Order: sequence, then C-alpha cells, then structure tokens
Amino acid sequence: MSAAAAPSRRAGGLLLLAVLLTACSMRSPLTGVGPVLAQVSTDTGLGATAAGLLTSLPLIAFALASGVVPRVAGRLGVQPTVVAALVVLVAGAALRWVPGAAPLFAGTALIGVAIAVANVLLPGVVRTGFPTRLALVTSGYLVAMQLAGGAASGTAVPLSAHLPGGWRTALAVWALPALLAAVLWAPLLRGRAGAPAGARRAPVPWRSPLAWAVTAHMGAQSFVFYCLLTWLPTLLQERSGLDAVSAGWQLTLLQGAGVTAGFLVPALTRGPVGTRRTMVGAALVELAGLALLLAATGGAARALVPLGVGLVGLGGGAALVLALAATASRAADAAGAVALSGMAQSAGYLLAAAGPVLVGALHAATGSWAVPLVLVAAAAAAQAVAARRAGADEVVRAAG
Repeated sequence: MSAAAAPSRRAGGLLLLAVLLTACSMRSPLTGVGPVLAQVSTDTGLGATAAGLLTSLPLIAFALASGVVPRVAGRLGVQPTVVAALVVLVAGAALRWVPGAAPLFAGTALIGVAIAVANVLLPGVVRTGFPTRLALVTSGYLVAMQLAGGAASGTAVPLSAHLPGGWRTALAVWALPALLAAVLWAPLLRGRAGAPAGARRAPVPWRSPLAWAVTAHMGAQSFVFYCLLTWLPTLLQERSGLDAVSAGWQLTLLQGAGVTAGFLVPALTRGPVGTRRTMVGAALVELAGLALLLAATGGAARALVPLGVGLVGLGGGAALVLALAATASRAADAAGAVALSGMAQSAGYLLAAAGPVLVGALHAATGSWAVPLVLVAAAAAAQAVAARRAGADEVVRAAG
C-alpha cells in the first residue's frame, strides 16, 4: 500500500474509532444470552437442545454468510458492506425484542449474519488502513470486542431484573455500539467515493494446507469459546453450586481474562517462532483451565472455578487474537486476507456451530456435565495440533 493511499491522520483516527465501535458490536449481542438462558427458556418454552440451537444459530449464520462476504464486498466495497451489516445488526436486535420464539430466532440469525460480515472484513480493513500496526490494531479491536462482550455477560441478569422488557431489553441495549459505529463510517464512505476497497478479489484458497490449518485453528478455538459462552453459567450453577448472578460474572471473568491476553499477545509473538509457540501454548492453557473445571464439582473444589475460568479465558483470548491475526498475516495482501478470512470463518464456524448443540444434547442424555466438558477439552487439544501448522512463517499462495 502506497503512502498516498494510506488514510490521513484524521481519517485514520476516525477509522480506528469506527473499527473499535464495530468490534464492540461483534460479541456483546451474543454473550448476554448465556446468563439469561434459563429465563429465555422459561419464557419461550425452549428445551436444552433448542436453547443450544439458539446460541449455535449465529455460528451457522457465520458459516453460511462468511463464504459470500468477499463476493458482496467485491461489488459494494468493503466499508459500505460493513455499514450495511451494522444496520442489519440493529434490525436483528430490534426484532429479537418482539415477544415470541420465532422473532427471537429470526433476530438472532440476522445478528449472526451481520457479525459474520464484520468478522470477515475487519482483518482486511485493518490490513489496508493500518499496514504497519497490524498486530497492535488487531489486538485493540479484539480487546474492545471482549470488553463489551464481558460487560454484556455480567450485566445481563441485573439489567433483565430492572429494565422494562426484562431479558429482551437487556440484550437489545447492546445494539447501540453498532448504531454509533454506522454513524462514524458515514464520512469515511464519502471520502472513498470512486475507490471501492474490494476492487480486486482473491480466490478462496481451498487447496492450501496452510489455509486449512488456519481454518481448523479458527474452528477449534471458536468451538471451545461458544460452548462455554452458552453453557458455562448453567454448568457452574448445576455442577459447582453458584447462583445465577455469580455464574454470569464468571462468564465476564472468562472474557476479562481474554482481554488481558489480548494485551499480552503482541509482546509474546515477536518473530515466527514466538507466534507458533504462543498459538500452541494458548491451547494448552485452555486445556489446563478445563481440567480444573472438571475437578470443580462443588464444596471446597468450588474455589477452583475462578482459576479454571481465568485460565480458559487467557488461553481462549490469546487464541482468538492469533486466529484472526493469522487470516491477515498468512495472506499475501488485503484481498488475500479477505479470501482467507472468509474461508476460515465459513468452515471454522460451521464446525463451531455444532458445539453448543452437542453439549446440550450430551448433558440431556447423560445428566452430567463431565462428558460435555471432556468434549470441549478434546476440541482444545485439536486446536493445539492445528496451531503448529497455522503458526508457520509462510504465506498462502494466491492460487490456493
């Protein structure tokens, strides 16, 4: 990217703020669901498997939408596509506020599509707008995403108890960052007239082993996170004896630890060896945390819960930063980053979508949380294996 093509300092600052607000919208509409899932199930009559499907629905939307995002962005431009996604997210949040199970599922699906667009395109936006600060800005927007997500988890139960509309309003308030982000993107779009960001579209690298390693790493870390996002509060209430509010704050701790990891990753990933070791190490830290959660069955063992949750959050937060950074750093250019991001998130989230449903079904079938936790731990182990290849100091060839 030439110096002339780089955004001015003012435009760059506006772009960074728009990216950060967009990031605040990429997890918070989903992370508030887990703590109030019991209320949602009671109000809508959802069983355990259907409740798992509700939180898997955005992942299915991620998988289905991610593959077509590069094509749409190639026609409309990257930034206009991001703005359209933010509008769709706000519409989905409003629809989810309408009483009834059908609007809840429909609104959640729209939110999933919108987040999928942002997931795929933001790495390319960062690659183009901040080419010399790729790791720093990637970590920054992921930290913003995790902070907002953690706040949504921790406040869902208190807000549902005090706001008119209960849990529906507690979830809907997190559409506000998306609305503000859309407003901020507007002057940037005017400044880009006649210069579509997606003018060149790279082929999706389906035949690249490196691209599949990046995809497997993305899928495995997402599998672990979304299983816990959905079921951790319920698991901790039933297995470890925590009350609903305390269990919700453990989900906040999970994401808060991820924020800490986001700050640490740039310092730990200096050089290709550091990147690979950090990717593998992040998965092993998740495994250690999950082992502690398996042991935290109540009584004195309950003290292990914060440590276990914190370790899973640290490992998972680092893994998320590294997974999204890999879609940019393993690509040859911005167009390649969009193509690789689309592949990794389409196939990766399709794998992850099975997680919450499988965990809910296994719990219903066995009456225990031990078997579902072992399944999640197996996904973390697979993540460690994929990380060795995904962290290689190589670039996916354009021909795929």
